[in-house]
Amino acid sequence: MQELDNWPADERRRISGVFTDIDDTLTTEGAITLDALEALAELKAAGFKVVAITGRPVGWSEPFAASWPVDAIVAENGAVALLPESQSAAPRPLSKIYQQDAATRAANFSRMQAVLARIERELPGIHRATDSPGRETDIAIDHSEFTQLSDAQIAAVVALMKSEGMHATVSSIHINGWYGSHNKLEGARWIVRELWQRDLDAEMARWVYVGDSTNDQLMFRTFANSVGVANIARFVPQLAHLPRYVTRGERGAGFTEVVKMLLTPIGTHCV
Repeated sequence: MQELDNWPADERRRISGVFTDIDDTLTTEGAITLDALEALAELKAAGFKVVAITGRPVGWSEPFAASWPVDAIVAENGAVALLPESQSAAPRPLSKIYQQDAATRAANFSRMQAVLARIERELPGIHRATDSPGRETDIAIDHSEFTQLSDAQIAAVVALMKSEGMHATVSSIHINGWYGSHNKLEGARWIVRELWQRDLDAEMARWVYVGDSTNDQLMFRTFANSVGVANIARFVPQLAHLPRYVTRGERGAGFTEVVKMLLTPIGTHCV
């Protein structure tokens, strides 16, 4: 990882869109900070496309999609997206779209609830995330939000999910499991097609991804312009793919650094 100041000006000049994680990337202590919220607004005002991609549930994401200055929130690791129906003052009405059809979602939901029950039955001290009622296409186990799990406990949950044929990832707060081919990267490709009828892979150099944990490493590997906020240091030992750059600040302050770099006129030193 390089310091953010090493981000070449010619690469920054090409950026026209920002993908960002939410928990511990936009948020600090569980809430978005004023500087991060203002940074989102500044991006939109400057004409950038802005999409948040999260492992959080669609129900949890709805108030933020309705009020934050973003083009969309892609929730549940790429499975479902919330789209503001206008750019009017918040709160705005939302539409919701899915990668899987209704029959597939219903069948998968039943399978996932059975796995969730097995995890809680067989792994003592391990419980579903408190935001589980808002989930439609995945399950989540709390490891750092309200409950602290050891690395061994986290590994046991991931192993059980995979033994049931699920995909499993670890965010800064949750262990997520789901059925289907979606993930954060596929969610990014999908939303670019849905909103702008464009091919993300053909214009990857025009986008930056900002994240903080192990469930962001597919994005770090794929995006040449990838940034980790400073608190990613916690996960570096578990990361096979690191972001290209890292901020000085943690969480929302780190995200704000990225935006300042994007909005500072080329040739001006960013502090």
